[in-house]
Amino acid sequence: MSKPVTPYSGVPQFTVKDYSSFFLAGALCCTVTHGAMTPIDVVKTRIQVDPALTGSSLIKGTRSIVANEGPSALLTGFGPTAVGYLVQGGAKFAGYEFWKTTFVRAVGGQEDAVKYRTAIYLGAASVAEFFADILLTPLEATRIRLVSERGYASGLVTGFTRLAREGGLRELYAGFLPILCKQIPYAIGQFTVNELCHELAYRAMSEETKRSLSPTHKFGISLGSGITAGCAAAVLSQPADTLLSQINKGHGPEGSMVHRLTVLAKQAGFKGLFAGLGPRMVMTAGLVAGQFLLYGWIKDALNAPPGVEIHKESDPTKA
Repeated sequence: MSKPVTPYSGVPQFTVKDYSSFFLAGALCCTVTHGAMTPIDVVKTRIQVDPALTGSSLIKGTRSIVANEGPSALLTGFGPTAVGYLVQGGAKFAGYEFWKTTFVRAVGGQEDAVKYRTAIYLGAASVAEFFADILLTPLEATRIRLVSERGYASGLVTGFTRLAREGGLRELYAGFLPILCKQIPYAIGQFTVNELCHELAYRAMSEETKRSLSPTHKFGISLGSGITAGCAAAVLSQPADTLLSQINKGHGPEGSMVHRLTVLAKQAGFKGLFAGLGPRMVMTAGLVAGQFLLYGWIKDALNAPPGVEIHKESDPTKA
């Protein structure tokens, strides 16, 4: 059953149930993928903050941690990772659908939105991520503290409680600015590059070819687009990701967050800001590709409608 459309050309009017489905699909796809990537994230974070592992490869860093601390160390921070990205993922994916639809309406409908599609992708991703990060930041601070300080706490509840008790809201949100600097470029790379990759792939096909695409071919396009988007997201957000790890470990001088970030960036230099990029590209390529695939499958299972399409090759009269 097709969704009712607004007075704007071809724009569906999503219901609360639709957005609930978007939220649930986004929450599940993010918590599953980020939870599965916890070992890689542990190694990446330790490479960024532990002088003994600086410059190590993913394999070398993993071997060192396992040898010195045991295999269980690779699952440090699993609790805050799973819970943090459960709420952040739901807010981000549902928010992206909401803001993309809102911006499409603002420019007059799908036909007019095609001309501004890149700006719409950038704006929707940025605004959705901003609100999602309000939910994520305290849990990300807890995760990084657990990973970077062995023995800090036994898990999510004790770690969050200790951080809140000792530092209050200021400590829980100490990384809000750097997490915005990290996550907004990440979301821009994730959503914008994925949209553009799909557009390029389908633009090269005839209408007959698109109609006859097999599930395997569609899966290949989604997988390739997700991997490319993941690599872009990693590169765009890597400097802020490094600074976030440093801030949450307590590094840097006293003063405003902007001052602390500036000093830490100068100390790290270009090479230091991109420390751990290799492991992180592996992680985010898998994360982003997995998230988009899971998001689509879960939406289908929930019988949720597709999002608004404003690709150049799409027919704007079809909702």
